Amino acid sequence: MNWLEIFQDPNTQWILLGTMLLGLSSGVIGSFAYLRKQSLMGDALAHAALPGVCIAYMLTGTKSIFFFLIGAIVAGIVATFMIGYITRNSRIKQDSALGLILTVFFGFGIVLLTQIQHSDSGNQSGLDKFLFGQAASMVQSDVYTMTMISIILVTLSILFFKEFKLLSFDPGFAKGIGMPTLILDQFIMLLIVTAVVVGIQAVGVVLMAALLITPAVAARYWTEKLHIMVIMSGIFGALSGFTGTIISTTTNNLPTGPLAVLSATVIFLFSVVFAPRRGVIAKILLQLSARRNYNKQFTSQKVKEKSL
Repeated sequence: MNWLEIFQDPNTQWILLGTMLLGLSSGVIGSFAYLRKQSLMGDALAHAALPGVCIAYMLTGTKSIFFFLIGAIVAGIVATFMIGYITRNSRIKQDSALGLILTVFFGFGIVLLTQIQHSDSGNQSGLDKFLFGQAASMVQSDVYTMTMISIILVTLSILFFKEFKLLSFDPGFAKGIGMPTLILDQFIMLLIVTAVVVGIQAVGVVLMAALLITPAVAARYWTEKLHIMVIMSGIFGALSGFTGTIISTTTNNLPTGPLAVLSATVIFLFSVVFAPRRGVIAKILLQLSARRNYNKQFTSQKVKEKSL
């Protein structure tokens, strides 16, 4: 299959558009999760979505993406409030609460998934796609849903950029000037839940956190300004989705979601090595330059001492 045929194939076009939009919205929202040191939150919410998907199927008896999304969002919101409640009303720190909720919800989801598989009327086929994702199963209506939600996520991030920025860097000051920090915190969590839920069909609950955080970490290496970081993170996410889809389309038996995550990892490694100020090469060159300057000063001092 040549490149022209790839882009002319309608199915590939929908998958390509869907994965790029997923990467874009995930990268933008993931920037705030990363800066607020809540990288594990995306992983916890992705795993928490699994029992919501299973319960939605058990209640409706149909494999409807719409009902699956509703169930996953409800489960994610419940997990978010449980994490917040445990953190505020006990001595358990947030990272421990995240790990606790992640394992409990995911374990519960696996139990429900097994129960559905062995039930008389249940047919597990299709539900296991939410574990590791299957972008090839996306159809036009799925892409329309992802497009609408991605536009909403990016628009809300732009509208509340100032509040999210202040909450990410100085939540104490934000609370002091009267900002509803608790509401804003839950609002960001809701956006993360939504981004995760949209992506689990393509990437799966296991790998969705990587697509949420990796582009943001990569973008952080290239700039000190938040608005540029958010833009670059969205671009890196979209590029990861694009690359993963193209490789999956041109190669047999390779899944799109994991390839998108691996593409994001390649971008991250490239950033670690070649970023202009924070990259490994830049730091090595800076150290060599500092060493040369020191040697020049040391040599010049020795010459002065001998002349005296």
